[in-house]
Amino acid sequence: MACNFADLFEHAVDAMPDRTALIHRDRRSTYNELDARANKLAHHLISVGVGPGTHVGFQMHNSIETMETLIACFKVRAVPININYRYGAVELCYLYDNADIEVLLFHRSYAPAVAKALAESPRVRHTIVVDDDLGSEHLESPAAQYESVLTGPATRPVAERSADDLFMMYTGGTTGLPKGVMWRQEDMWRVLGGGIDFYTGEPVADEYQQSRVGARTDPSVWLILPPLIHAAAMMPTFTGLWSGNTLAYESRFDPPAIWRTVQRERPAVMVITGDAMARPLLDSYSDTPVDATSLVAIASGAALLSQPVKNRLLEQFSGAVVSDSIGSSETGFGGIGFATKDDDPGRGPRVQTGRGAIVVDDSGRPVAAGEEGWLAKTGAVPLGYYKDPEKSQRLFKTVDGTRMVVTDDRARAEDDGSVTLLGRGNMVINTGGEKVFVEEVESVLKAHPSVFDAVVIGIPDERWGQRVAAVLAISAAEADFDALTDHVRAHLAGYKVPRSLWLTESVTRSPSGKPDYRWAKRYAADRTPDHSVGVATPG
Repeated sequence: MACNFADLFEHAVDAMPDRTALIHRDRRSTYNELDARANKLAHHLISVGVGPGTHVGFQMHNSIETMETLIACFKVRAVPININYRYGAVELCYLYDNADIEVLLFHRSYAPAVAKALAESPRVRHTIVVDDDLGSEHLESPAAQYESVLTGPATRPVAERSADDLFMMYTGGTTGLPKGVMWRQEDMWRVLGGGIDFYTGEPVADEYQQSRVGARTDPSVWLILPPLIHAAAMMPTFTGLWSGNTLAYESRFDPPAIWRTVQRERPAVMVITGDAMARPLLDSYSDTPVDATSLVAIASGAALLSQPVKNRLLEQFSGAVVSDSIGSSETGFGGIGFATKDDDPGRGPRVQTGRGAIVVDDSGRPVAAGEEGWLAKTGAVPLGYYKDPEKSQRLFKTVDGTRMVVTDDRARAEDDGSVTLLGRGNMVINTGGEKVFVEEVESVLKAHPSVFDAVVIGIPDERWGQRVAAVLAISAAEADFDALTDHVRAHLAGYKVPRSLWLTESVTRSPSGKPDYRWAKRYAADRTPDHSVGVATPG
């Protein structure tokens, strides 16, 4: 089996050429049209020297052209590199260089930052600018115009593709520099593209199964809200395409526009990222309700939903299931949990693990039920980090003949085979020898009705080394800090209660919805806390 992204897509085109593949606002593209335009772009890329292994950056928000770019790269066996479109020139210079990008496609909105970064990035030898709908028509760029390069044949380029062709996803940047995670395409398909059934854990029969089953069933619309520069959007999109469904996008996260799209396109599935998307969507829906009865699943990935948000989603959209999936660029799909009302927010999220997901001790061996350890993944795992063999050796290990990736996520193995997530080990706060996972405290803080969003950090403490602190965005007119402290104490030990609190209008997050802890630490360092309480004695 080839099990290559381009082959899997072409199987779907051949089986369902006239189905609608993509929707972006008032634009539509059938599978056949998407294939033809991707082929034209692929021929242009070949004409400028792009071939197997060439790194092609895409600095683009969600659009039909973004997917054409990805598909064209896979068709010619190039490696598309995701670039965070919020980056400034310095960050872009780092990524262009670290990823060895030779060709760059970008939306016109980002032309000023691109121009500054390209002045310091001599390796990038060819650029293509894509017009967008964000009012950027006045921005000049010397890059080749996207539509003008689509002049070649619409036939599929000839390429001897392989399951070993490289898929790379740049990840991180909230606590450190971005890093490229390298996968074989078949392995990524297996763990995050439907090559292993998410619910049964069984591998599909062959590379044609998704398109074969899709051709026999009616398509559904999947509304993908996270950015395509993140696996939480890219892989659901490819999974949907390989199985004959229709994917809908918005250029920006705009809740009123999203609900208008829901009413117009009647999606069955809405893919979101945690509270950062769910809360504004719920508030917008409350202000201006629409007919959302088409929704049968609201699926969150990359960032977990807090319990109050799960409650609101279940109450507001009673006909839909609400799911939380765990995973990362290093592991792929790790497990899934389905929301129920009024769970204890201090318990920690619990999921049924996917195929190959285990909890291991420091030596990499599985822990017994009831014990804590590190969340790990066996089976299809990445090749390693790009240009970082030392970090690859630390994270990707072979234990008793089994290759695995051991993450920084702490977890507890449960008796029923599920896993309770405790938090990221690299974000743990050590206060007087007691370990506090920031996600645990964030979850409880966000369960208070006055807290709209929260980021928990550790700050220096002369006596205890670190103390727990938080940056909060509140929805109340005034903060009742005493009530908030009492709420946290009701769920967590006293040493986990934030002792320093800062208020902000909004918490800064990445485009995928993950909290930016570097921003939170800078924010706290630059100002006096809005509230401080006595320091608890650990223990």
